[in-house]
Parts: sequence; structure tokens; C-alpha cells
Amino acid sequence: MEDRRAAYALLRLFLGVNIAMHGVSRLLAGGAFDATIQSQFAHTPLPHAALAAFGTSLPWAEALIGFFVLVGLGTRWALIAGALLMVLLTFGSGLVQDWAVAGVQLLYAVVYAALLFLRTYNGYSLDAVLATRRAGIRS
Repeated sequence: MEDRRAAYALLRLFLGVNIAMHGVSRLLAGGAFDATIQSQFAHTPLPHAALAAFGTSLPWAEALIGFFVLVGLGTRWALIAGALLMVLLTFGSGLVQDWAVAGVQLLYAVVYAALLFLRTYNGYSLDAVLATRRAGIRS
């Protein structure tokens, strides 16, 4: 059981760092990321305002989801949110026909699904600490 919890924690840490750093690096880049989104999707039917809103919110969503996955806080909801974010990103990759990126996003989706499926082993997390404290208070 300990090896399963350790394996789960390590995979959760890898995904959390990866997704959080996507967001943090894009936030540090300032408007460069939004400009990239605008040019990449210029020939798609998506309206400029929708692209601007998505380009502004995506780094924050990635940073927050990544942080919650990283520390294991609200793990279930963070994993669901991350998987749904991958759906949006895959939709965008399909619009621009970037199948290589869509394939990478599919790998992220598998990791999100595996972590959600195996959440029973989420023993090394803030969720587990909080559950232990709540159980102690009820006793």
C-alpha cells in the first residue's frame, strides 16, 4: 500500500509541477502568450474577444489547477478541472489541426484520468491531512 501511495504522490507531483509551470511561465511572459494565441487562431472562426478572454484566463487556470494538484488539495475537483481544461485545449488543437499537440494533450488526459481513478491512494496530500484532522475532531 505504501508503494502505491508513493507512486500516486509522485505522479500527482509531476503533473502538478508541469501544469503549474505552464501557467506560471505564461504569466511571467506577460502579453506574449496572448499574442501567440491571437496569431495561432487568427484563421479560425473563433471571435477575437473569446480568444482574448481565453488567453488571459488560461495561465491563471493552469497555475491554480497545477498548484492544487501539486499539493493534493481538492484533488478530485482539481483533476476534473484539469481534464476539462484538456478538452478545451484539444478542441483548439483540432481547430488549428495541430495533431502532434493534440496527441500530447491526450497523454495529459490519460494521466488526469488515471489519477482520478486511483485517488484512493492519495495518502500523501493536504486532502489526507485534512481528512485525518476532521476524523480526530469527530472522535
